[in-house]
Amino acid sequence: MRMQAELISCVVGSSSARISVGRRMRIDRPLLLGPEPNVNGGPSPIVSLLSPSLVRKTQASTDLDLFVGLVASENWALNVPSVNVVGRLNPVKATGAKMEVSITRPDDWHLHLRDGDLLQAVISHSAFHFGRGIIMPNLKPPIKTTAAAISYRESILKAIPTNCDFAPLMTLYLTDAMSPEEIKLAKESGVVYAVKLYPAGATTNSQDGVTDLFGKCLPVLEEMMKQNMPLLVHGEVTDPEVDIFDREKVFIDAILRPLIARFPRLKVVMEHVTTEDAVKFVESCKEGFVAATVTPQHLVLNRNSLFQGGLQPHNYCLPVLKREIHRRAIVSAVTSGNKRFFLGTDSAPHDRRKKECSCGCAGIFNAFVALSVYAKVFEEAGALDKLEAFTSFNGPDFYGLPRNTTKVKLIRSPWKVPESVPYASGEIVPMFAGETLEWLPSLV
Repeated sequence: MRMQAELISCVVGSSSARISVGRRMRIDRPLLLGPEPNVNGGPSPIVSLLSPSLVRKTQASTDLDLFVGLVASENWALNVPSVNVVGRLNPVKATGAKMEVSITRPDDWHLHLRDGDLLQAVISHSAFHFGRGIIMPNLKPPIKTTAAAISYRESILKAIPTNCDFAPLMTLYLTDAMSPEEIKLAKESGVVYAVKLYPAGATTNSQDGVTDLFGKCLPVLEEMMKQNMPLLVHGEVTDPEVDIFDREKVFIDAILRPLIARFPRLKVVMEHVTTEDAVKFVESCKEGFVAATVTPQHLVLNRNSLFQGGLQPHNYCLPVLKREIHRRAIVSAVTSGNKRFFLGTDSAPHDRRKKECSCGCAGIFNAFVALSVYAKVFEEAGALDKLEAFTSFNGPDFYGLPRNTTKVKLIRSPWKVPESVPYASGEIVPMFAGETLEWLPSLV
């Protein structure tokens, strides 16, 4: 059986300190990784990322040397077999085991990059971790035409670091007035991969979204089915009479079920699912035609996270976080190995001032931490062997695209998330700002 993930141990000799200088690599953030606990009470291995950008307190530099210093003293020892580091790092021996997981480079199937200064500030963080990204079209003004998508793509490509091969996969913003001819143009362009359905008023910059899907968009949906172009759905109703915590469930019954019954061969992605109802619905649909993306925040946070210790604006997103029972159902689905679920971060950066105000924006900037959080979830579920399929296989398989051929490595080594990301117009607060996470991503 082909393993979907390689579990690698590396250990350091106990009689004297040994240092291995690793390869030169890109990294999208400064990290300080302190000593790990040593069960025998002696000194611990120290892993340090010495970043010029940290010294200057800026995110401008994304190219640095990775120095892995694994240090042990004469009185530090564990009974662990010695093995070599796998990858392009110099071989190092050790007596304390450190877990690593090597997976095919993931893609992000739901990503907000914004434009202007925000685009410049956040693009490297996604480009470091992911090979491709489905780019959301809810800009001001929205990306409603193929020509606009091509122009936006060019802006993204200019902002990507020159030594990075990240590929933006563009989408169109569905409106009541879109024509089937636009779908044909999108398919012929070779750069537009899907169309996004925003119910008008459902989330950030959705005011130009659809007001009557079945009354005004049927010809477009017919053409999308002919062109095999997926419909990406923000699955919430906007009726003010419906409780905000019930809007996903109501959308499934009022919109999605009738939609799929009418267009059984239309590919549909239910984006950023948040409820047990959505999980059960996706699982009930025909594999290959209905799927779902899952965010880091909906795997590890519930609605208590919005209010604990006071109102927490940086945990506010749409669809809003739900009860614990729903979080557990989503974790169970993604860690089960079900092919219908795949990675979509919904990383959605906003300036701090637009989050911490009287009417704060919805969205969580998680590009920094996404892979670390996903790894934590799968580890805690005892399903690290299923992580690679969720992050790297299920998405491209659904879209009919080739899987990536490069690898990333996740090292179980603590690192601290920066408090903020400065940029030309202000600063962005990332998910888990200032907290320590257990899994460190790096390129192989």
